[in-house]
Order: sequence, then structure tokens, then C-alpha cells
Amino acid sequence: MSEKKVSLLEGFKAFLTRGNVIDLAVAVVIGAAFTNIVNAVVKGVINPLVGAFGTQDLDNYSSCLQGPCTTDPKTGEMDGIEILWGSVLSAALSFLITAAVVYFLMVLPMAKYLARRAATQAAKEGVRETMEVSELEVLKEIRDALVAQRTGGEPGSHGPGSGEAPGGTDGAAADPREDR
Repeated sequence: MSEKKVSLLEGFKAFLTRGNVIDLAVAVVIGAAFTNIVNAVVKGVINPLVGAFGTQDLDNYSSCLQGPCTTDPKTGEMDGIEILWGSVLSAALSFLITAAVVYFLMVLPMAKYLARRAATQAAKEGVRETMEVSELEVLKEIRDALVAQRTGGEPGSHGPGSGEAPGGTDGAAADPREDR
């Protein structure tokens, strides 16, 4: 039974020490701090600016759906149905500002970086392919020169009379005396 607990703890430790779990935890903490900044900007700057066009702060804008929407001073209860559309608009502005900041300061630069990295990688691959093609050409020329020396023909002639089989090897068995 103790072996099972040890393996569970080891599995949990491996899960916690994975790179993506730690990255996610950091992202959540930074996101929470960033949310506080955005909310402070919306409540401290945007809401008063929008409220400047009216008579009050954006969070205080509301409409009555039914009834006079009056608050009883003794009990603090609302008579009627009040719709707080100002706080909804404030939340929507917070969302838009957060999305814009995340896109323009995080997503767009990362996309440009990854595109540059992919272009660099593609250029390296292109150079590597060019090198492989040129090496292949040199090897073909060497092969052709060796075949020409053996057969006494011209380099690059692989016709039916060159003595080369379609597979690229000599059709006849090599003379063992030539290897010595």
C-alpha cells in the first residue's frame, strides 16, 4: 500500500514540475494582476470620461423596467425592476480594453516573432536543400567520370552501349583483377 502512495506522490510531483503547468500558473497570476490594472483604468479613467457626457459615473446608469424604481429609505429595498446597463457597459469596456492590450502587446508581437523565426528556419532549410542538391550533382559527376574511365566512353553517357544497367550498376560482374 505504501508503494501505491509513493507512486501517486511521484506522479503528482511530476505533474507539478512539468513546464506547462508552471507556465499556466504564472499566466494566471499575471492575468489576475493585469485584470486589477485594467479594472482600475476603466473605473478611474474611462467611467468618469463616459460619465462626463451624462450626469453620473457609468456604473450608476440604470433604467427601470417596471415600476417607479424607488428605494425605500427604511428597508433599503427597491420598488420596481431596475436594469443596471451602466455596469454592463463598464464590464464590456473592461473586456474590450483587456482584449486590445492582450492582442497588441502580446499576441501580435509573438505572431511577428514566430513568423520571422519560421522565415529564418525556411531559409536555413533552403540552403540545406541547395547544399544537398549540389553535393548530389558532384557525386553524379564523379560517378559519370568513373564509369567513363571503366568503359572508355565519355562522362555522362549512359546509353545502352555504356555497359551500365538501369539500376546504375554495371551489368557484368566486375573483374577481380581490376580491384587489386
